[in-house]
Amino acid sequence: MSPVLAGVLQVLALVVALGLAYRPLGDYMAGVYSSAKHLRVEKWMYKAIGAHPNTQMRWPAYLRGVLAFSAVSVLFLYLLQRLQGSLPGSLGFASIDPDQAFNTAASFVANTNWQSYYGEQAMGHVVQTGGLAVQNFVSAAVGIAVAVALVRGFAATRTGELGNFWADLVRGTVRILLPIAVIGALVLVACGAIQNFSGIHEVGQFTGGSQQWNGGAVASQEVIKELGTNGGGYFNANSSHPFENPNGLSNLFEIFLILVIPFALTRTFGRMVGSLKQGYAILATMGVIWLGFTALMMWTEFAHHGPAFEIAGGAMEGKENRFGVGGSSIFAVATTLTSTGAVNSFHSSFTGLGGGITMLGMQLGEIAPGGTGSGLYGMLIMAVIAVFIAGLMVGRTPEYLGKKIGTREIKLAACYILITPALVLCFTAVAMALPTPGNSMTNSGAHGFSEILYAYTSGANNNGSAFAGLNADTQWFNTTIGLAMLLGRFLPMVFVLALAGSLAEQRPVPATVGTLGTHKPLFSGLLVATIMIIAGLTYFPALALGPLAEGLAS
Repeated sequence: MSPVLAGVLQVLALVVALGLAYRPLGDYMAGVYSSAKHLRVEKWMYKAIGAHPNTQMRWPAYLRGVLAFSAVSVLFLYLLQRLQGSLPGSLGFASIDPDQAFNTAASFVANTNWQSYYGEQAMGHVVQTGGLAVQNFVSAAVGIAVAVALVRGFAATRTGELGNFWADLVRGTVRILLPIAVIGALVLVACGAIQNFSGIHEVGQFTGGSQQWNGGAVASQEVIKELGTNGGGYFNANSSHPFENPNGLSNLFEIFLILVIPFALTRTFGRMVGSLKQGYAILATMGVIWLGFTALMMWTEFAHHGPAFEIAGGAMEGKENRFGVGGSSIFAVATTLTSTGAVNSFHSSFTGLGGGITMLGMQLGEIAPGGTGSGLYGMLIMAVIAVFIAGLMVGRTPEYLGKKIGTREIKLAACYILITPALVLCFTAVAMALPTPGNSMTNSGAHGFSEILYAYTSGANNNGSAFAGLNADTQWFNTTIGLAMLLGRFLPMVFVLALAGSLAEQRPVPATVGTLGTHKPLFSGLLVATIMIIAGLTYFPALALGPLAEGLAS
């Protein structure tokens, strides 16, 4: 079987698997967030934290819950790392330095999972399982909760109420993420991923000595790493490490985990607003972009430019033989079009245009299908912008799902789409202007610029993947990328929840003959065009200095 055919068959298998999971998972999640009942274990949790799950919150109260929980999480994870040297199960590793502890705490709480450290050489079992793995669950649950709050804003009528953050957080963790993670971990163990709490031991004998590895609860952390679109690996090699991702089957399963909740949330959206067709329109938009990027990435990486490429069957530099060009290309697109950041190959070793595709996927806002929750609310913000543009074209007041998009709504949507590019471009410009940050670049010229642009793109968009050529373990990058991750995660949430509150206070307006049909293919096409135009106008100059210049020169 040719490598190209193998890659195409993997894409088809993913489409079938995602299609089979779409309806049951989407309907189940809609039921979870619409139910008035509480499980016994959930009641215990509410009592422990002093929450009142039946109390309805307006958007300021919901936002306070998100920020308070996240602030406590950052502090807890920071202290856990700073005290690691005194904790049992540390495997003899020292406490983490302050700047790196801040960076890591911000990273995992922001659902970014950027790692400026070697996981197997820095973090013991307690920090990995009691700190990082826990944040993999709850940070993903926070993202879904914010998305559900926005959906309730579209569905509500003159109430201003968005539900209860604490109930949404607990339900997302207990009823959705935990059950799927348990089943997924068993699948990964069956595929060959490790799951233990062994210490450091020598493995094998090699020329010049032996190698040391520590074990860990890898399979259970790997599954929520992908399912929650987190991305932080137990090992520095991330999902290219055989302990995390042993073979082609596990690789395909991990891609499925990355995509399944973000895609299924469009069904949840359709159910909760009372129109499945609206969910299908959002799904179609996400699917077109994902398939388009996947096809483009496979074309760039399979294109032959000389004997070495022809012998290898494509651009194999930085890719694992057990995954090949196809499996690596699909994984790279899935992880950068979502807020996952896991890697099974080194994006820095992709072709110039291939590296640019990974960056552009993040710069779109990671909305196709995006992260757990963040992809849906990001796409709905883009839908609001698209409706506004369509309204300007025909001279009508724009409406979406029966809600008028007025001055307040469009200002909030505009702030949402501007904050992340501002963070990316400003931090990149400052880093390139100062003399010290440039010393961390492995390469010079266009590729070196791409390393820094990719780092801040990944951080501010809460992705977490790296170009693998930048030494980010410095005080400058630990601090600035940490700030970019926190601001890139929580400032957009402010605008999302404010928009949700504004929509929830409105009375729905009836559809007329002049109302734009937002459930039709025409609107999906307009939405795709809006997304690409906004990203192009925002990032094209920066991309032209980096991956485009490199790709055209090769």
